Amino acid sequence: MRRKFIISAITAFAVAAIVGALVVTHRDPFEAASAPAPAVPTAPVVAGSVISHDVPIYLQGVGTVIAYNTVIVRSQIQGQITKINFTEGQSVKTGDLLALIDPRPYQAQLEQATANRSRDEAQLTNAQANLKRYTTLGNQGWATPQLVETQTAQVAQLQASIKADEAMISWAQTQLSYTQLTSPIDGVTGIRQVDIGNIIHPTDPNGLVVVTQVEPISVIFTLPETNLPQIQQHLANGALKVEAYSQDNTIKLDEGSLDFIDNEIVQTTGSVRLRANFPNKERRLWPGQLVNAWLLLDTRPSGLTVSAPAVQQGAQGAYVYVINADSTVAVRPVKVAQVSGGQALIDSGLSAGEQVVVDGQYKLQPGTRVTILHGKAAEEAAAQDAQQTPIP
Repeated sequence: MRRKFIISAITAFAVAAIVGALVVTHRDPFEAASAPAPAVPTAPVVAGSVISHDVPIYLQGVGTVIAYNTVIVRSQIQGQITKINFTEGQSVKTGDLLALIDPRPYQAQLEQATANRSRDEAQLTNAQANLKRYTTLGNQGWATPQLVETQTAQVAQLQASIKADEAMISWAQTQLSYTQLTSPIDGVTGIRQVDIGNIIHPTDPNGLVVVTQVEPISVIFTLPETNLPQIQQHLANGALKVEAYSQDNTIKLDEGSLDFIDNEIVQTTGSVRLRANFPNKERRLWPGQLVNAWLLLDTRPSGLTVSAPAVQQGAQGAYVYVINADSTVAVRPVKVAQVSGGQALIDSGLSAGEQVVVDGQYKLQPGTRVTILHGKAAEEAAAQDAQQTPIP
């Protein structure tokens, strides 16, 4: 009896445990169903819009600033410099006095030539008077024809001497004028090569100073020969504008126009040389300076542009991350026409008004949900990504 009672108690306890387990098992799914779903993670990104506007089409090449005229001011006579009338780097005009050579030896030559002419003129006056007398006497039979002819030759000889004296005077005046070294062009003076008190010679290789014209000025730059037909086509419709920028493309130096295209292709580089003229009123272009020349070919109306960092490069070419209406991103292949001024001109792949990811692409995959940052948060994210992004 006792044994049967124990078995019955164990059986009852087991049944109660099973029932309790069933109750617990039934309650857990219900409670789990009523719990809130975990939040889906999002990636913070900086976004930009696709903008439609008129876009200039440029060809960019590296150029060198070339002065139209560069003149070495040399002396045409030998002498001691007694005066320097300019400072290095000074702007000068044509005819401005730069230096003075001791004029005394050349002034003396001029005075001597003038005195010789006066002497010969006096002798000519006397010879002409004698000729007149001899001619009268010859007509009366008191003078021989030979005497008259001799006196006529004397007059002609003195007239020739006066002409030679006048030539010597002109030469002496020219030599005297060379004592004043003047600027042959409008320009800027360089480093002075001769100091006051020194003897200057016509054979001195460096002369006195170099004067360089800077207004206007030219830039010779190169472009690939494949661009030549396109340039010629647009040039036929009128002059093409050229803009000169600093080497880092941050400072616009001047605006000018295309002057000419070289008559041959540089075979070693496969490029063509072009020259542009610039007024250079502010003198931001300087001879020998390296600049970037932007040749404006055309303006595309209603062109689509995005911030250049939005365009990524992959195995299949250029692409961007487009932000969908549900805040997820999708990869969109694009065709880029040009990148200029931090903006990429898109030929195909995007529509005006669409939003694309400008910064934070390394966090993304197709379908990733994103949160768009604004203001200071966007600036901080861009700075942080710049530090984390590996250099290619």
